[in-house]
Amino acid sequence: RKMTFLVFIFLLSFLQVESAKISSSSSIFGPRQVTGLLGGSVTVKCFYPRTNVNRHDRKYWCKESTRQCATVISSNGYIAQDFAGRATITDFPEQGIFIMELSKLGLKDIGFYKCGIGLNDRGLSFEVKLDVSQGPKVPEGAELYYKELGGSVTMNCVFGTQYASVRKYLCKMGKTGCSTVIDTYGNVNPTYKGRALLSPQETPGSFVIYMTQLRKEDSGLYLCGVGEYGETGESKELDMHVYQETAVPQGRHTINGVIGGSVSVECRYDPRRNYTLKYLCKWRKNGCTQLITNLIMMIDSYEGRIVMHDNPKNGTFTIIMNQLVAEDAGYYWCMTDGDVERKSSKELKIIDGQPGLTGLKEVNAVIGTRVTLSCSYPCKYYSYQKYWCKWNNRGCKPLVSYEQNQTSPAVNCDEENKTLYLTFNQVTQTNQGWYWCGVSHSGHYGETMAVFLRVNGGTIPRNADYEEPDISNSGSGKRADFPADSSSPSSQEHDNSKVILSVLIPIAVVCLLLGTVFVVVKFKLLKRTELVSVGSYRTNISMSEFDNPRELGAKENAGINNSQETQIGGVDEFVTVPANTESAEEPKVVKRGSKEEADMAYSTFLLQASKVAEGNA
Repeated sequence: RKMTFLVFIFLLSFLQVESAKISSSSSIFGPRQVTGLLGGSVTVKCFYPRTNVNRHDRKYWCKESTRQCATVISSNGYIAQDFAGRATITDFPEQGIFIMELSKLGLKDIGFYKCGIGLNDRGLSFEVKLDVSQGPKVPEGAELYYKELGGSVTMNCVFGTQYASVRKYLCKMGKTGCSTVIDTYGNVNPTYKGRALLSPQETPGSFVIYMTQLRKEDSGLYLCGVGEYGETGESKELDMHVYQETAVPQGRHTINGVIGGSVSVECRYDPRRNYTLKYLCKWRKNGCTQLITNLIMMIDSYEGRIVMHDNPKNGTFTIIMNQLVAEDAGYYWCMTDGDVERKSSKELKIIDGQPGLTGLKEVNAVIGTRVTLSCSYPCKYYSYQKYWCKWNNRGCKPLVSYEQNQTSPAVNCDEENKTLYLTFNQVTQTNQGWYWCGVSHSGHYGETMAVFLRVNGGTIPRNADYEEPDISNSGSGKRADFPADSSSPSSQEHDNSKVILSVLIPIAVVCLLLGTVFVVVKFKLLKRTELVSVGSYRTNISMSEFDNPRELGAKENAGINNSQETQIGGVDEFVTVPANTESAEEPKVVKRGSKEEADMAYSTFLLQASKVAEGNA
């Protein structure tokens, strides 16, 4: 008999444990205990998963006895005789709630009840204890929270203004008391780090508890309060149940990044619901700093380094953040609003390593020059989609390829060098801003690199130490910086023009000097020139060019009647022979014609002018 008794006790204990497990894992949830005044009424709210089956299935309220759970009322229209006129049941299938009300309470109503779904109490059900009090007041019941696994919850804790400067806290009830989850002194339970947040309200003494990335073990009874638990202040009960059924897939909760690199945070939500607000905030012990929203709002310090991509079709919005620094490590919350609030927590860890995408992070350019931004990627991204986009506070607009003769930026990829280029043939002031180079794969965003293009007006400086004067129409009022691409066509033309000028200027100076010398010499010669007539040819010949004019028989037409003229050569060449022979004993002198004499005089002039020029040079 003793052995049989021990076996019976063991089986009873086992059944109680299993029953507790089933009860804790049940998808039906309601209050653990409700209390009403004698002659008064109570309201019991029970939650259930909003599946098609549950929405159309029978809901009931039954009272437990030693043998069975007798139905009090059901959604099929049944009502027990003892509860006729006192009990009602109302189903709200769209919200996943059904409510039972019991009035004209009597002491015989005290006991254990079940709210459930199905044809009998062996289906989904939850046990509720009903007490009836004769006192003037009844204790306040726990506030219920019915949340899906991986979801989030917001708990409001309202207390008087006298507790404005007193410690606020949330703790979870257990076998040994109430363990602190989070408080205003900065204490956070390691299990809830990055998942729980305590935020003060505008009304002094009141605060809100946010909890995200809910786990099954988060189900239980909590107390939010002011002061010290069990000693001073006040507290209120919060009863939460986390059920497992969810239509929203869970993403990674830990993300790794490197200094100078980037991360992509994918936040999920139910695409069947209407969420007007989606945002990312960075968790801290007493708040969550909002970084970016889908309503074109972001914190100034994240300009150029954060962007949001929303994809309502698959229920995701992706946050990309680059230019990472050590201070970016921590917990981030994906948040949505709507009928069913959703929050998820991601932890960003900064680890050792180098970014996969590399290139200049800032490029200076001059208006009108050719500029190329480069982005090198490793072999692991060879098969990924690659892109350049221009960042603004609304997102990052992808840039498409253009022909090289266009002024719009052209995107091209050198697969051999594993480099993606963005080229501006003629950069303008409107091109200034942030540009992102990135990779994506199968619709998921990957690593990115940010480059800031600074565009200045003015001309190209000749060297790094040379300062160009301010250009009134440059718009910048500052010295023009070097262009990003030193081999641009405008730069080469500038260098060629300098070489040509260095050659032409000395030549022009020499020509100017020669011209001046020629004019001066010509002027001097003209002053010493006399008109000479030789035969019938008249020319200006300088008499100083001959030692003795008489030796050439030049005579101003004297004795022309006493001579004979015989043509021996050209039309203008003559030989003059005297008519008498008195001078025959003297050697005969051949006299030149007027053209020959003029040619000789002109040749002599050119020779001397050349000598004078050489002497002056």
